[in-house]
Amino acid sequence: MTRDRSGRSPVVCGVDIGSTNTKVVALTPQGAVVARRRRTTPRGAVDLSVDAQHLLFAIEEMILDICSDTYRVHAVSVAGVGEDGVLVDDALTPLTPALAWFDTRRADVFADLAPRLRPDAALCTADDATRTLVGWRWATDQPGGASQARSWVALTDYPSSVWTGTPFFSDTLAARTAAWDGHSRRWIDDRVAAGIGTAALLPPVRRAGDVIGGFLSDRLVTAGVIDSDAVVVAGGHDHPIGGWGVHAMDPGAVLDSMGTAEVVVAQAPEAGIPRSDDLDVAPGILSAGTTVLSVEELARNVEWASQDAAVGARLQEMISGDTPPDDYLHAPVFVPGSRGGALPRYTPDAPTSPLSRASAVLGALARIGARAQDAVAACLPGQPAVYAAGGWSRSPGWVETKKAVTGRDLTVIPEPQVTATAAALLAATAIGWDTDPATAMGMTAHLDHVGAHA
Repeated sequence: MTRDRSGRSPVVCGVDIGSTNTKVVALTPQGAVVARRRRTTPRGAVDLSVDAQHLLFAIEEMILDICSDTYRVHAVSVAGVGEDGVLVDDALTPLTPALAWFDTRRADVFADLAPRLRPDAALCTADDATRTLVGWRWATDQPGGASQARSWVALTDYPSSVWTGTPFFSDTLAARTAAWDGHSRRWIDDRVAAGIGTAALLPPVRRAGDVIGGFLSDRLVTAGVIDSDAVVVAGGHDHPIGGWGVHAMDPGAVLDSMGTAEVVVAQAPEAGIPRSDDLDVAPGILSAGTTVLSVEELARNVEWASQDAAVGARLQEMISGDTPPDDYLHAPVFVPGSRGGALPRYTPDAPTSPLSRASAVLGALARIGARAQDAVAACLPGQPAVYAAGGWSRSPGWVETKKAVTGRDLTVIPEPQVTATAAALLAATAIGWDTDPATAMGMTAHLDHVGAHA
């Protein structure tokens, strides 16, 4: 491996701030992942809000640990959760904790806001309690929140804003606010007024892949792990960034990310694709196209069915591949919970056998995942390849169930940290490295095999 003028080997770093864990990946100019670090996303013991400064410290600790006396960072990009954020003062010190997108306190705030939100076809997402404008309203109502605030910064953008001394808003995160016009790239005035009060508190919106600036982090620079010419690159919402990384590896491909929810995402070449009931949209990444994504719930349905311990046990056996499903895999006797909080249920003719009930649950979840794939694939030319990532993709029984129900091939990406790796690829692209995405994703052998048989 070549070394830079410091005697250390050059790398870029990608960060993924998740709801549960935060990950950092280091990538060489050729695309080899040489280090990964993972820490629990620091949340409060009582209300699960995030202290943004504690999060920043944890990320810097992971970068220091990765680099040690071996690597030096030439660029970094951060992706992560879509809706959480904080009000900050002139020194970029948080004035409020970051209210989690899943915090139940959002429901009452949204109920108060909803009558003031006029429908707008230009929105990138549907209105609900998870959206950023709900967090805006909550934050400005906190003691001392709005009175000292200089800016709002998304939790995902907070490290990069501090490292550069420049608050900004990644465009794929602006798309999650329910207050941004994705077509004109402008804030919607009445929604901003209802949420945060004034657009003066909203920093400039920057595109994913933009260079925000050089590092001003005394801690990392003093430690010698940051190159003097290193830059910070705008990242954004985790799912679009991960989907872009897969698209960079296999143009036109779809990413099916399966974790707490199943998020199917792709980079569509067409500009201005509108949001629909089945589809959220965001700006295309390094393109004039559109990021399209469809979200379905996985964990909530499994948790509901698992209230019956016998059904829960059969579900885990089938997901892991230890027990095959029965014919109820293809029977529509389980109705998954829908958006808006409607509970899952069995139909009156559902069987009582735990194995059959578990089979019906998995079959129904595989079908709604296929529906999400259909919604995304309809925006793409041809028959796109589908790649899988996320915790559920490591469960062979679940992957085989999806294939059996849908009749579609599904290729699991070997790299366990797809979003962090995609963020690192975005950083590498911004500084002109010709980094191989297939190598980064651990997919070189697979794509070589596909090419040989094309």
